[in-house]
Amino acid sequence: MKFVDEARITVQAGKGGNGCLSFRREKFVPKGGPDGGDGGDGGSVFLEANDSINTLIDYRYTRHYQAQNGQGGSSRNCTGAKGEDLVLMVPIGTTAIDEDTGEILGDITAAGQQLMVARGGFHGLGNTRYKSSTNQAPTQTKPGQPGESRNIKLELKVLADVGLLGLPNAGKSTLIRAVSAAKPKVADYPFTTLVPNLGVVKIEDHRSFVVADIPGLIPGASDGAGLGTRFLKHLVRTHLLLHVVDMAPFDDTDPAEAVQAIANELEQFSPGLAQRDRWLVLNKLDMVPEEERDARCQDVVDRLQWTGPVYRVAAINKEGTFPLCGDIMRYIEERRQRAADDEDFAAQIMAEREQVEIEAREHIELLSERRRQLRELEQDDDDDDDDYDVEVIYTRE
Repeated sequence: MKFVDEARITVQAGKGGNGCLSFRREKFVPKGGPDGGDGGDGGSVFLEANDSINTLIDYRYTRHYQAQNGQGGSSRNCTGAKGEDLVLMVPIGTTAIDEDTGEILGDITAAGQQLMVARGGFHGLGNTRYKSSTNQAPTQTKPGQPGESRNIKLELKVLADVGLLGLPNAGKSTLIRAVSAAKPKVADYPFTTLVPNLGVVKIEDHRSFVVADIPGLIPGASDGAGLGTRFLKHLVRTHLLLHVVDMAPFDDTDPAEAVQAIANELEQFSPGLAQRDRWLVLNKLDMVPEEERDARCQDVVDRLQWTGPVYRVAAINKEGTFPLCGDIMRYIEERRQRAADDEDFAAQIMAEREQVEIEAREHIELLSERRRQLRELEQDDDDDDDDYDVEVIYTRE
């Protein structure tokens, strides 16, 4: 199934049913009072997280959704039936944004969680509601209110504890295959991975974490090169970043420069994301002569002035992956325990994540605006060219 992480839909909640104008008319009751019932409320539109869905592809082809209208009231004080709610299933990790106002309607981060995105219209009132001691035969009713209508942008960000990042062909997919049951495509050419892949790394019973294999980034990714912004946003909700480096690149690129290039893209995309804990994973050491490994690894660390954890692995042979996974598991467990014990730390984590979300969204919106302005300039240039058309006249000599 194709992985789709963005979709735009229009939702329309149901209209409330109209109130009924009616009077009681029965044998031997020639002047019965009002008995018009209320209408029913319109159905609302909800998003619900479903853990069996991992893409928004269904919403690429069907974009208009409408909940059921409420039925009108009837005589004998009968209330109209309420409109049935419309529930749209989405993957866990979906964010709903009102396109017209830019308001974030909410995040859906747990299976079964529901989010109302359009409220149904309130029911109308029957003439019974307006009966009083001074108005024994009211003819006034109230119509049902229209339901909310919204243009919504759905964004899917994978929910993972750990995110892998690095240049194309750094060995990220091989690493996730080595430590989890996930089987992403692996080949000896760049951009083999085109969509994020998730893998569950199980250390032992009841001890596991989720790692996300993000497609390779290239210089200029923060400006959209290679669909960079589409990939970078999936790192927003991770707790830890593993920067995977190819220590034996086929094109002889400098590993230290490769690390710095991606670090620069993170900084431009979101300064908060660039400050997140990041570990260095020196990969493909099986392709480096044994006598050169220590010197080459130390050279990269020294040139980067790296102060964080550094791991040496050969993912294809699973060399060095077990200590790496063990340390990640301990890091995540300690972080979770501290958040459970310290409310201030938990609030700090949420605030940092929200700040990164805001920075990422603002960056993407700014990039979209630049592209729109560029398209307008190009269109203006084309119009100017049309104003100076040259008429060519062919003559026979």
